[in-house]
Amino acid sequence: MTTVALIGAPGSGKSTVGPLVAERLGVGFVDVDTWLEQREGRRVAEIFATDGEAAFRALERDATLALLREPGVVSLGGGAPLTEAVARALASAVVVWLQVDARHALPRIGVDDTSVIRAPVGLRGRLIKLLAERTPVYRRLATHTVDTSGREPDALADEIVGLLGWAQ
Repeated sequence: MTTVALIGAPGSGKSTVGPLVAERLGVGFVDVDTWLEQREGRRVAEIFATDGEAAFRALERDATLALLREPGVVSLGGGAPLTEAVARALASAVVVWLQVDARHALPRIGVDDTSVIRAPVGLRGRLIKLLAERTPVYRRLATHTVDTSGREPDALADEIVGLLGWAQ
């Protein structure tokens, strides 16, 4: 079994769909953000705010590179694929881009204060800008693309497993 890496913007469903895909495949699942929070003893938003983006991205890069070396399903932080070392490492994985539009992503992240992009004012605009900046990178790295907008997690997991070529 190879590594299946889930990439996508905040609110695309990586943390929700990832465990379902792993369960169907009979492999382990790890969410990089959750792993980092447990290791650091604080939330991603706190790391980002206290230590700064550069320090957070270095922690994220190191964690992501280590976790991508293990077989299973790995949910990457939304910005991780923009880091060149992570992008290179993804060449050894099956990369599934969970694509989402801002309209569907916002309800998923709007009440989540753990998101790095969380802001009380201008969240929609920031998300639209983030999607525009990251979409070309996600598209370039993806082995498969799955649109998650308005779709149920179980259906998405079934589609991903089907794309991977494993029996459901």
